[in-house]
Amino acid sequence: MDRVSSFDEPLLKLLGGATAKVMAEHLGLHTVGDLLHHYPRRYEERGKLTALADLPLDEHVTVVAQVADARILMFNNGRGKRLEVTLTDGSGRLQLVFFGHGVHKPHKELIPGRQAMFAGKVSVFNRKMQLAHPTYQLLDASDADEATEAVDAFAGRLLPIYPACKQLDSWRIAKAVDAVLPSARDAVDPLPASLREGRGFTPLPEALLKVHRPQTKADVEDARARLKWDEAFVLQVALARRRYADTQLPAVARRPVADGLLDAFDAKLPFTLTEGQEKVSKEIFDDLATEHPMHRLLQGEVGSGKTMVALRAMLTVVDAGGQAAMLAPTEVLAQQHHRSITETMGELAEGGMLGGSDRGTKVVLLTGSMGMAARRQALLDLVTGEAGIVIGTHALIEDKVRFHDLGLVVVDEQHRFGVEQRDALRSKGKQPPHLLVMTATPIPRTVAMTVFGDLETSVLDQLPAGRSPIASHVVPAKDKPHFLARAWERVREEVENGHQAYVVCPRIGDDAEEAEGKGGKKTKARKQAADEDPEKRPPLAVLEIADELRKGALAGLSVEVLHGRMHPDDKDDVMRRFAAGDVDVLVATTVIEVGVNVPNATAMVIMDADRFGVSQLHQLRGRVGRGSAPGLCLLVSEAHEASPARARLSAVAATLDGFELSRIDLEQRREGDVLGQAQSGVRSSLRMLTVIDDEEVIAAAREEAVAVVAADPELEHLPELRTVLAALLDKDREEYLDKG
Repeated sequence: MDRVSSFDEPLLKLLGGATAKVMAEHLGLHTVGDLLHHYPRRYEERGKLTALADLPLDEHVTVVAQVADARILMFNNGRGKRLEVTLTDGSGRLQLVFFGHGVHKPHKELIPGRQAMFAGKVSVFNRKMQLAHPTYQLLDASDADEATEAVDAFAGRLLPIYPACKQLDSWRIAKAVDAVLPSARDAVDPLPASLREGRGFTPLPEALLKVHRPQTKADVEDARARLKWDEAFVLQVALARRRYADTQLPAVARRPVADGLLDAFDAKLPFTLTEGQEKVSKEIFDDLATEHPMHRLLQGEVGSGKTMVALRAMLTVVDAGGQAAMLAPTEVLAQQHHRSITETMGELAEGGMLGGSDRGTKVVLLTGSMGMAARRQALLDLVTGEAGIVIGTHALIEDKVRFHDLGLVVVDEQHRFGVEQRDALRSKGKQPPHLLVMTATPIPRTVAMTVFGDLETSVLDQLPAGRSPIASHVVPAKDKPHFLARAWERVREEVENGHQAYVVCPRIGDDAEEAEGKGGKKTKARKQAADEDPEKRPPLAVLEIADELRKGALAGLSVEVLHGRMHPDDKDDVMRRFAAGDVDVLVATTVIEVGVNVPNATAMVIMDADRFGVSQLHQLRGRVGRGSAPGLCLLVSEAHEASPARARLSAVAATLDGFELSRIDLEQRREGDVLGQAQSGVRSSLRMLTVIDDEEVIAAAREEAVAVVAADPELEHLPELRTVLAALLDKDREEYLDKG
């Protein structure tokens, strides 16, 4: 068998149909290589040999003893049976118990007089110490030396506990691993020899043996260090190659032009840019001036002025004769960006129109719900080059949309766009356009190096002058209902002081079932569920809460709703009236999460706040305190005081630092959501590496990977690394990496 094929061997051949089927369906394991990379989660210690007289309760022990008695007992009217075995070692007695199908083998083997080693967890049943379903190994009484050796090996061993599923428990997975473990010696080692030796790593076959069958804790540490490095390094090589390939693509350099649109825009700005904005703008301008496409991630706190940085980049491209497109995740946000950009630019956004500046350009909006005439005009402005800037939703990606010369694509809130959408937009340029990806979700450095590893990163971490602090408080509605009453009083006070407020709910409400007249029953059932267990009741809904507030706590105020099922014109109308100050309180879903900018809104009440993620709460909170008056964010929750949900809310209330919160978020969700289904729809390929704990490993691996790819972009001299990369980068994984 050659070196690669033993790893590619289907498990079906080695393990039998039933086990292989469960592994494939429930654990995603198909080949020998998959199973060898299915690492133990932790290890149990069998414990040193313990005398029966000294057994500690609730601990794992290993005993050597003789079978004194064994009998099968029937129960449940003869439908169930259990085997009870009594052991003795001279110091005391201990009972073992085996149930169901597990009784046959021990019944045959554990006959009175036999000596064996037994390992398991000590419990008490009927006031007697017992081990339920222990593992055991028979000892040959005729060879004392061999028995002593066997005892030492058995008692001192670490038992691997594998990530398992209901259909296949850990010890059966361990058995399957035993069957494929000899193939570990065929492992293809991805690390270049110089790197492996330089860092003193254990060879890969040895690391696999040590991780699955460690003799000591040092073995586990050794193996983990090596396997973490492999994962980090292979992933970083894949990303470094992607960055290298991007640098080989041609692009039109877009250099700033003196006395152009950008200079005219800067001259009329009523404020000065922050140091951070200046620094990041320079990084972007340097990228735009090169003849290969920029691929930059701009991450910045809510309200740090990312849109201003992006707009200045777009104006530079227009000055250089190109067009810029800004892609927003929702119509509400696209309309908002269009409104704020045209207002900020003034007559510079009216190029070719009466009253427009001769240095100006046209800024058009393109969304799916626009009327035909407006849409036709926008498409015409794009294809002729009349419009230098277009802002839109994924409607921009449609086949009908043609550009005169697309030079820059700005993607707002990247995580909402798939790779196909990004590629479709990029393919609209004569040559690949420059790409700027923006996110207001602060991303810890390690995640930026993995999830967004094919992008260069810029961070805006200071807020513009004049931004107000936001006070955040948890409102425990169930324990202290008067706190919720006070929350609505605070909203009323803000409105009386000339300000506005948001109320955010997790659900829209008015479900189809309710609309069909079954609402009475449903509401009753909902109330009953809520009384029994707040966790079980459906999340609070916009339409219900708005109705309650109009009739009760906020009666007399102008309360409007905003949610995703509304007609786009209605959404736009509500947002315009809220922005103009005609609406006091906006009850909304998370459609307001990103980009909505109403400086006069100072208060936000988030209902069922425990149903939102940490980063999402931080995003929502960023909608208030955008003007000169301080902001207030009230997190309403019925979760129990000691629950993890409440701990999460307290963390959000305690800090306004998005990077700190993103770290907390990541620690709670681990990387499953960050690197797994949430980003890619495929299982995360990280099995040993945790992006939250292994920052140093990832950073060092990135450095090594960059050096390796710079020296040998095609990896011609590293065939093993190429083989491992090919296995990692199946189609799903390639697409996932593209999502950066």
